[in-house]
Amino acid sequence: MFKKILAAAATTAAVLAMSTAFAADMTGAGATFPYPIYAKWAESYKAATGNGLNYQSVGSGAGIKQIKAKTVDFGASDMPLKAEELDEAGLMQFPAIMGGVVAVVNVDGVAPGQLKLTGPVLADIYLGKITKWNAQPIAALNPGVKLPDADITVVHRADSSGTSFLWTDYLSKTSPEWKSSVGAGTTVKWAVGVGGKGNEGVAANVQRIKGAIGYVEWAYAKKNKLSHTQLKNKDGAFLQPDDDAFKAAAAGAEWTKAPGFGVVLTDQAGKQSWPITGVSYILMHKTQADGNKGAEVVKFFDWAFKNGAPAAAELDYVPMPASVVKLVQANWKQQLKDGSGKAIY
Repeated sequence: MFKKILAAAATTAAVLAMSTAFAADMTGAGATFPYPIYAKWAESYKAATGNGLNYQSVGSGAGIKQIKAKTVDFGASDMPLKAEELDEAGLMQFPAIMGGVVAVVNVDGVAPGQLKLTGPVLADIYLGKITKWNAQPIAALNPGVKLPDADITVVHRADSSGTSFLWTDYLSKTSPEWKSSVGAGTTVKWAVGVGGKGNEGVAANVQRIKGAIGYVEWAYAKKNKLSHTQLKNKDGAFLQPDDDAFKAAAAGAEWTKAPGFGVVLTDQAGKQSWPITGVSYILMHKTQADGNKGAEVVKFFDWAFKNGAPAAAELDYVPMPASVVKLVQANWKQQLKDGSGKAIY
């Protein structure tokens, strides 16, 4: 009986990061954007290999801080770090998964996927310039939709967030006023609204507050049965979010030309391209204090690249293309070493 209790506790700690009493084999922290797929992969990897992963879904900013402080084996961020910052911290960066950020609303009488919005209108909502759901700029995009005379409550992230980076980068590319007054970043000075911690917190606030609008990764919208909106892309097409639209946005990525694989996929050209598509990155120290632990992290992501596509598709993430995986593997060999200078992959 005691052995069964120990095994159950260790599994819970490894997959859900809920226990410190039974340490997982690997530790990671950061972006909430990829948490659903990392948790799914961790569960399958544990079953296949017996090795666990403790991933803390704490936001990209916190993940960057933790990997720089060497308190975790890897960090995760949806905002790619620039080459200078990577070099200064002795880090390498590689892409692990792609997905989409969506606008979600809680508006009476509006069905999921019915409402149409654009980047400039979203920017004006988040700037506090559009405050009613039946305001003319929204009504003009949605003829025939009965919009209530209800106040809009803006919901944004309260923590340092890669999802916020993708959202604000998109708004900066589609609204000159947003770019000049707020800009893009993992943390910005929000003009209006209430904050939520993580994708989970934003989703919970939108569910709770009538008239709310927020932004979350697509898997969170589906899991929480939130009402998403259509968005107008760079080519002028209104799209519903799905993995085909995320793949279309990712198709034009020029990985070989981006230092540290630092590609940003917002506002990509193409009639089928979802306008707020993003990449989630893994950060590791080039010199691994514990070569065995570093090798195990690499084995996990190598396994995910080779075996994780079905789970990714189930959750509407986009796996990394085979050509990019080869580039990542080459970078592992070249950049990741143990304390004696020996490659860990």
